[in-house]
Amino acid sequence: MRRRSRTPAAPLAQRNGIDPVRVRLPADPEGAWPTVGDHLRGRFAGAIGAERVDAMLREGRFVGTDGALDGTEAYRAGTSVWFHRDFAPEVPVPFEVGIVHRDERIVIADKPHFLATTPRGRHITETLVARLRRDLRLPTLQPAHRLDRLTAGLVLCVVRPEDRGAYQNLFGGRRVRKEYEAVAPYDAGVSLPATVRSRIVKERGVIAAYEEAGEPNAESRVELAARHGDLGGYRLLPATGRTHQLRVHMNRLGLPILHDPVYPVVLPDAGESFDRPLQLLARALEFTDPVEGGVVRFESGLRLAEWPQLAPGSGPAPGAAPQTR
Repeated sequence: MRRRSRTPAAPLAQRNGIDPVRVRLPADPEGAWPTVGDHLRGRFAGAIGAERVDAMLREGRFVGTDGALDGTEAYRAGTSVWFHRDFAPEVPVPFEVGIVHRDERIVIADKPHFLATTPRGRHITETLVARLRRDLRLPTLQPAHRLDRLTAGLVLCVVRPEDRGAYQNLFGGRRVRKEYEAVAPYDAGVSLPATVRSRIVKERGVIAAYEEAGEPNAESRVELAARHGDLGGYRLLPATGRTHQLRVHMNRLGLPILHDPVYPVVLPDAGESFDRPLQLLARALEFTDPVEGGVVRFESGLRLAEWPQLAPGSGPAPGAAPQTR
């Protein structure tokens, strides 16, 4: 059995908590790239333009294992080149990241609303991972799971690469008990508690997920925890972790989460409105630690802006049977 070659260590340090891009030079059977510069100009002509590639070469921005490249080096397939992308300006998310727990293996972070978990698309430096790597000086930190950008609350991050698989498998194997809180309209006609099961599909590049016929791949339990006037405070217990699952299931019940810009209707993108965060919070994580053993539970220190208005009452009648939808 052929062993996979080990990825060489990057000669460039992280910048703003973001790893450099690694380019592995492919085979060139027709000899189209006599030099490294020829390949880089062709490869990135559409993305940043050949002139920008030349400028980056002059600035020493492309680096190989032996140091900065000027583009005249002979092309050798299989070697690696690293560089840092030019990051587009991002609107700073004006909220701090809380630290609920930290040890040598994991960090339990309290992610604020509007902060993406990992770098992707237009959110690169303004992400949870980038902030924690910078602020805690933990360059190898990675999240074991993801939380929607608009959702606040707990995210488990792994400090050391050798521990990453153990914690990621907890989430992949559905061995983490997750509790959420949400504020949404109150409707006496919706029988709660209820278990919602459906098949959710999320297409890349499409904002809203949707439900379709077929074997369910998503399950959520919805409970009414409190009520104040026409608003309800809900406790949500997802058994699975599909993208936008709780938002889709609450909308299906006719209880769209307060300030949701996607469900039931995708609103025009008019920029961030930091004073109207989605009223959804990842409140608690509970699991058996895969390294030390023993059940651990972590709770968010955040509160939903609308939650303090809610007072106990008008919950389901005692002994009410859970409903499945």
